[in-house]
Amino acid sequence: MKTIIVLAGLLAQSIAVAQSIRQQPVDLNYNYAELRFVDVDENGGDGIRFNGSYDLQNDWLIVGGLTSLDFNNNVDSTLLDIGAGYVWHYSEDFDLVSTFRFVRADVDTPGGDSDDNGFALSAGARGLLTPEVEIRGSVNHINLDNSDTYLELAGDYHFNRQFSAGLSLEFAGDSDVFTIGGRWFFK
Repeated sequence: MKTIIVLAGLLAQSIAVAQSIRQQPVDLNYNYAELRFVDVDENGGDGIRFNGSYDLQNDWLIVGGLTSLDFNNNVDSTLLDIGAGYVWHYSEDFDLVSTFRFVRADVDTPGGDSDDNGFALSAGARGLLTPEVEIRGSVNHINLDNSDTYLELAGDYHFNRQFSAGLSLEFAGDSDVFTIGGRWFFK
């Protein structure tokens, strides 16, 4: 019981410190690097995802990412994507965002390796419910050997202007994906 009380006190202290270093209200910043743990319900897959975005200051973005997954049946998958996006500032707290990315997928199996190239499209919204709580939702389509369209819902808590952490859920026809991770805003 004492351990729980001490841990609760430390958590409360950490949140108070993070809140106290807030310098300005959070805005929708598109200059970030993101690291996430990924859990795929299909065949027990998990791994990491690294994403990044850079704002070109004229509503255009450069976006990219690398996802590496390991599955229980000795299958490894790597997905690399790079592309561009556009942001329409719908209101002070909400943006509409679309991206187009070129995608390369590599799959290693005990029976051999394969790779494929394709593209991915995304259209969605990103906004602040409160100065600390961000939500995102998008419809995404990826076209490789097999194409798939999926819905992504996500939320982040902004500890300050430089760091946020949160969850995302992706609901697809072939599999569902859960991620947890953090974003570092560099500008």
